[in-house]
Amino acid sequence: MTVSESWVTAMTTSAERPKRFPKKLYEAELVRLQGELVQMQEWVKASGTRLVVIFEGRDAAGKGGAIQRVVENLNPRVARIVALPTPTERERTQWYFQRYVAHLPAAGEIVLLDRSWYNRAGVERVMGFCTPGEYHRFLRQCPIFEEMLIEDGIVLRKYWFSVSPDEQERRFRERLANPLKSWKLSPMDLESISRWDDYSRARDDMLVATDTDVAPWTIVESEDKRRARLNVIAHLLDTIPWTRIERPAPELPVRPPGDGYVRPARELGRAVPDHAATLLDEA
Repeated sequence: MTVSESWVTAMTTSAERPKRFPKKLYEAELVRLQGELVQMQEWVKASGTRLVVIFEGRDAAGKGGAIQRVVENLNPRVARIVALPTPTERERTQWYFQRYVAHLPAAGEIVLLDRSWYNRAGVERVMGFCTPGEYHRFLRQCPIFEEMLIEDGIVLRKYWFSVSPDEQERRFRERLANPLKSWKLSPMDLESISRWDDYSRARDDMLVATDTDVAPWTIVESEDKRRARLNVIAHLLDTIPWTRIERPAPELPVRPPGDGYVRPARELGRAVPDHAATLLDEA
């Protein structure tokens, strides 16, 4: 049995939902890990590393929340999220990987793919958005494509977020009830409920075909979002060969004495209404 096949077997085995990770411990460890991510970012810049991190998984598996925790304290000029929309008519006529190549990092950059070229192995296959020939061509070309990226010096990490059908449905219902999250629930997400087994088979075939020694998949159990976030960040930090970059602490310059400048009266400009003061008055 291959590594991918053993993962497939493990993920099809039901498991009880883990007890939620304690909030205080989660927040303390998250801050510590995010501090190390900032240090790793400095190493990426200094070393000219090109880092690509792929986040894949079922709808509502927790990919987006994990990505946000990774980039929360990073420089957006160094680390950027790529979440491509539906391909245009022109992009549909291109080589499948072409539109993703345009978003690959230059030296000193980190790209986090919120879904990736693996759309073809998942939603496109299940929903019939690609032909069988296009799908099988993808499975043949993908390992070669990723090997080319790595051979060229790109550091690639691939994470699959695994969630149970019960937990996925619970999160969908939470989104329906929360006006701040309802935008996350698309008709395609709802379709995934009735096509659970189809998506499972697509995932299994994808892992078997694209989990290679050069570009392996790493599974993130995400029944508990807090655990998943800590685990994926810790794994990323542990598997990237980064070192701390010593930076001299900057010193604030002494502000020189004024030369007589007088600011114009505030009333001459336009200011936002003091909404905060209104709240204080009402309170």
